[in-house]
Amino acid sequence: MNILLIMVDQLRLDHCGFSGNSYVETPNIDRIAEGTSFTTCQTVNPICMPARTALLTGKYPHQIGTLAMSGDLNRQHPTLPGALQKTGYYTASIGKLHYLQTWRWATAKRKGLDLVALSEEMKTYGYDYVWETAGKQLSRQNFCQHAAALSSEHMLDAYFDFVDAAGPNDDTIHGNWEENFDGSPWPFSPDKHVDIMTADKTIDVINNLPKDRNFYVHASFCSPHKPFDPPPEYLNSVPSEIPDVIEGPDQLTEREVAQLTKHWRAYRALVGLIDDQIGRIIGALEDRGLMDDTAILFCSDHGEMMGDHGRAQKSIYYKEALTVPLAIRHPRHLTGTRIDSPVELTDITATIAEIAGLDFRKALAKDWPAFHDRIPCRSLMSIVRGEEDRIRDFSFSECGGEWYAVQDDRYKYVRWLRYERPGTYREELYDLMEDPDELCNLTQQPYMNDHIRSVLQLMRDRKDYVLDSTPPAQTRWAPLRGEHYDPVTDS
Repeated sequence: MNILLIMVDQLRLDHCGFSGNSYVETPNIDRIAEGTSFTTCQTVNPICMPARTALLTGKYPHQIGTLAMSGDLNRQHPTLPGALQKTGYYTASIGKLHYLQTWRWATAKRKGLDLVALSEEMKTYGYDYVWETAGKQLSRQNFCQHAAALSSEHMLDAYFDFVDAAGPNDDTIHGNWEENFDGSPWPFSPDKHVDIMTADKTIDVINNLPKDRNFYVHASFCSPHKPFDPPPEYLNSVPSEIPDVIEGPDQLTEREVAQLTKHWRAYRALVGLIDDQIGRIIGALEDRGLMDDTAILFCSDHGEMMGDHGRAQKSIYYKEALTVPLAIRHPRHLTGTRIDSPVELTDITATIAEIAGLDFRKALAKDWPAFHDRIPCRSLMSIVRGEEDRIRDFSFSECGGEWYAVQDDRYKYVRWLRYERPGTYREELYDLMEDPDELCNLTQQPYMNDHIRSVLQLMRDRKDYVLDSTPPAQTRWAPLRGEHYDPVTDS
C-alpha cells in the first residue's frame, strides 16, 4: 500500500469541514475524511519542532530530547521513514520538516542553517528525497529550497521585508499586538508562494515515482502559520467578519478587534489556499491511477489560538492550540466514520507503520542503548477497520518544560511546572462536557467536592504513569576500539 501523509502548520480543527462546525469549506480535505476522521486528536506538544520530531519517531518529546524549540533531533532515534525505507519503500519529504533548531532565537538573518547544503544529511532521517522549506519566518535565518527559489529570482530581500512587516510572534493579543500587520496579501507571483511550490514539488515527485516500489510521501505545508499571506484572489474570496472569540481575562479594545478581524480573514483565506493545493495533489494521484492503492492521512502539528482566551499562536493547553485535525482515507475502508474518543498525534506514526505491514513496536525501537524500546504511539487501524471505537482512555501532552496535560472523554487536567517549592505547583481541571470553552477551573473553590477530588487524583495518576513508563532514550557517540562510529546507523 502506498502512503501519503499531508501535514499543515498551525491549523485549528474548527477550520476543517469534516469537524462539523467549521468556519470555512474544505472540500478536498473532506475527501480524506471519507475514510475516518477524529475530533479529539491531541498534539503531544503544541510547538512545531517537538510535535514534528515526535511524529517522526512515535515517541513523546521528553523521550527524544525535543521538549522545546531548542537543539536538534539526535539521529540515533529510529524513525518512521527509516523503517519504511528498510522494507523497500521509496520515501520522500517535501516542505517543512523542522527537525533542527541549531540556532538561537537572537541569530541574525542568513546566519542560521543552510538547509539546501544539509539536504544529504536530512536524508539520513530516512528519506530518499528531500526538498525542504524552513517555514515562513524561519527562512530569514535558515536558507531553504523556497528561499533558494526566491533568491534565484532576486526576490529574497523583498520577501524578508514582507515577513518582517507582519511583526513578531506574540502570545497575547493585547497591548501593541500586531500593530504593523495591515492584512496585506502575498505581493509576489502566486507560483512563488511556499505552499503552491510545495504542492508543485509534491506533484513532481508523484509523477516521477519509481514504478517498482511502494512509496511514502510526506507533503508538509507551511500554512496557515503566520505570516498570514494568502494571494489576493484567496483573500478577496473571504468576507471581513468580526470574529466571535472565547472571552479572555481582559476585554478586547476596538483596535484589537479590528486587527483580529484582519488576521481571521487572512487565516481563513490560507486554509482555502491549502485546500486547493491538496486537491491538486489528490488530482495527481487520480491521474496516475493511484487512489485505489494509496492511503492518505491528513493532520496539523498544532492549532492556533487566534484571539480565544485573549491569546494568539500556540504553546498552550486550550483546545484551539492542542486539538488538531486528523483524517485517514484508506481506500479499503471508506466508511465516513467520525471518532470522538481520545487519540494522540503520534498515533499516526504507528498507523502508517501498520499500513505498510510493519509491527510499529519493533520498527520504531532498538534494544541498545536503554529505553529506545518504549514506544507509546498506537495504531488507529483497528478503528479504521471498524473493529473498535477507541485505542486509548486518555491522551497526554507536554510543552517546553512548562506544563503537562491529560485529557479523557470528559475532563482535561493541567499540571504547571517551574514552581519554587515542593507542593506549590498549580493544577487545573476542566469538565469538557459542561464547560467546552474551558473557562471554569474545577480545582478552585467552591467547585471542589469528593467527585472532583477523585477525578483530579485519577488524572494525576495518569500523568505519572506516562512519565514513569516513558523515560528519555539514551544515546551514544564514543566508538569502541577499532570501530568507526556512525551516528545514524550505529546502535
